[in-house]
Amino acid sequence: MAIFRDRAEAGQLLSEALKDLKREDQAIVLAIPGGGVVVGEVVSQKIHIPLDVIISRKIGAPHNPELAIGATTSKGGTVWDKGLLENLRVSHGFQQEEEYLQIEEAKRRERIFRGGRPSLDIIGKTVVLTDDGVATGLTMEAAIHAVENGASEIVLAIPVAPDGVVIRLKNEVSRVVVLATPETFHSVGEFYQNFEQITDIQVSEILKRTLPKA
Repeated sequence: MAIFRDRAEAGQLLSEALKDLKREDQAIVLAIPGGGVVVGEVVSQKIHIPLDVIISRKIGAPHNPELAIGATTSKGGTVWDKGLLENLRVSHGFQQEEEYLQIEEAKRRERIFRGGRPSLDIIGKTVVLTDDGVATGLTMEAAIHAVENGASEIVLAIPVAPDGVVIRLKNEVSRVVVLATPETFHSVGEFYQNFEQITDIQVSEILKRTLPKA
């Protein structure tokens, strides 16, 4: 069942829920590419705070890379699904190797997206973490861990997520803004009328418009 027309509408609705942050000079939006950057751009524009990205990468299981056993970012903050690690008997060596590979890939993608422009400083600021939705919560949890030592406050802004995941993430941030927590949840895309794939080029173009020049 679709709830949002598209990511832009989801961003508009989130920005209304975050209007108390409007023009706050010590706040920043960090969006997870790809669709999260479309949501984040709208939030950034509407409440007039800067936008940057945080690359959060899924760590796939041995022989089944689509099954997430963990997640990490360019700045670390790695989280693991301990139950899956035990059930699949994932070796420590595999964990280390895949974690390293995904951190390096996250760094590479950040360089491409920013096009040589510097990342925005989060030290002492309110960080609004956003995406177009959350399913398992692993990639968002890694993003939270990556910024928690620098941010003064973390606000999680999500259009749609399962209730159980929201409850879990609430314990790790200062505030959660979630627009919908459907009882039945198969994928983020089912809650959008238009859920087209967002390309790397689109993400780069958004950051070209929003980030200060190098």
